[in-house]
Amino acid sequence: MSGNLALAWEVFEIVWINILLSGDNAILIALACRRLPEERRRWGVLLGSLGGVALRIGFTLAIVQLLHVPLLKTAGALLLLYVAIKLPHGDHERNDVEAKPNLWGAVMSIIVADAVMSLDNVLAIAAAAHGSMRLIVFGLALSAPLVMFGTGVLLKLLDRFPLLIWAGAGVLGWVAGGMAATDPFWTRFHLPLETPLSVAACLFVLAGAMALRKC
Repeated sequence: MSGNLALAWEVFEIVWINILLSGDNAILIALACRRLPEERRRWGVLLGSLGGVALRIGFTLAIVQLLHVPLLKTAGALLLLYVAIKLPHGDHERNDVEAKPNLWGAVMSIIVADAVMSLDNVLAIAAAAHGSMRLIVFGLALSAPLVMFGTGVLLKLLDRFPLLIWAGAGVLGWVAGGMAATDPFWTRFHLPLETPLSVAACLFVLAGAMALRKC
């Protein structure tokens, strides 16, 4: 049972993180497709989203292999901490996306912009999956329709219940702590770091986000 609970938690982490960090991706999809005729707009959203997810899966699988390099996980964890602290304040950088008048132009704009903007998303998912290729593909495939078709509802839900964003930031901090603890540079010392670092990183993110709010 504990194994099933652990698997369910990892899937939850991947889906929740992907939804929280994909708000800008949903916006760029809308921007890229806004000049398409109504009948082609849905196709632009669908094909662009699927292309972006496929590219993200490829990037994530590649990063999983790179994370075996000592201290690379630690560097990725620091980046995730930075993203997590800013998450409750909506301070996400967003590239301007040119609206395209034709379907394939819009699709390519979505895929390219998605690739440029998804580093934090890819790192977080790779960390939450603990190197499991099947879990990465499953988690992204599960969250893809939520991002494509449920973004409007999700954004309204997050606006109405901002504590969900804070909870997501805490989850992202937890993932960052676990990511740093499993860095090959630290695991050679055989210290039980994963749970303490995960808790510490979660609390650090929430404290940092609150401090940033007061500034």
